[in-house]
Amino acid sequence: MQTVTLIGYLATVCSMSSFTPQAWKIIRTRETSGISAPTYAITVLGFALWLAFGIMKAEWPIIITNGVCLLLSAFILTMTVLPQAEKEAVAKAFNPDD
Repeated sequence: MQTVTLIGYLATVCSMSSFTPQAWKIIRTRETSGISAPTYAITVLGFALWLAFGIMKAEWPIIITNGVCLLLSAFILTMTVLPQAEKEAVAKAFNPDD
């Protein structure tokens, strides 16, 4: 495997794993008061644009990274703007033991 490809896939793992703890914390605590919805809206838009770019260039590391990060950041944004009752229902669907 070429070094540049390896770096791309390592960047993918780092980027994707950076959003997972925040998403899981929201599921566990149902708390999003410290999260800026406008910031996450810009982040979601950025990932959507990067995903479109990756698709147009047929670059799998860019597609995979930004596709997964788009899903995770969109989830975080959605949970941030949902009313508490709906947030509880979504979190319960992901973590029924809580």
